[in-house]
Amino acid sequence: MILVDTSIWIEVLAGRQHVDPDDLLRLVTCPPVMQEVRQGLRRTGQADAFFENFQAIPCLSGPLPLRLFIAAAEIYREGRRRGVTIGSSFDCLIAAIAIEHNVPVWHRDRDFDAISQYTPLRVVTSHRVAAMA
Repeated sequence: MILVDTSIWIEVLAGRQHVDPDDLLRLVTCPPVMQEVRQGLRRTGQADAFFENFQAIPCLSGPLPLRLFIAAAEIYREGRRRGVTIGSSFDCLIAAIAIEHNVPVWHRDRDFDAISQYTPLRVVTSHRVAAMA
């Protein structure tokens, strides 16, 4: 399994990233990514169709337990203690979910690289899911 961050879905929707249909079975999402993706979609029939299909991807940690919000806050606080500013609280929450489920995060967002330096978070930046074994 691979948790796909919103930054990758933006690339997919813009046509700059391709996800092979065979690889879809290995992908998962989580509530914060679903919220970010939905917030960013325009109000079109095509966007609605995308989101309908997007909801079929397995979702980790729904509903989210309080301990993950606390873990996300600790990720943020530890980064700040180390002089690292994480730009998005959602990225801390996504990282906490990935750590909890022991799955890597596929991303194009510097926050995850920073978080992986001081937590057990595993990250993937490859352009192909098949390369993420």
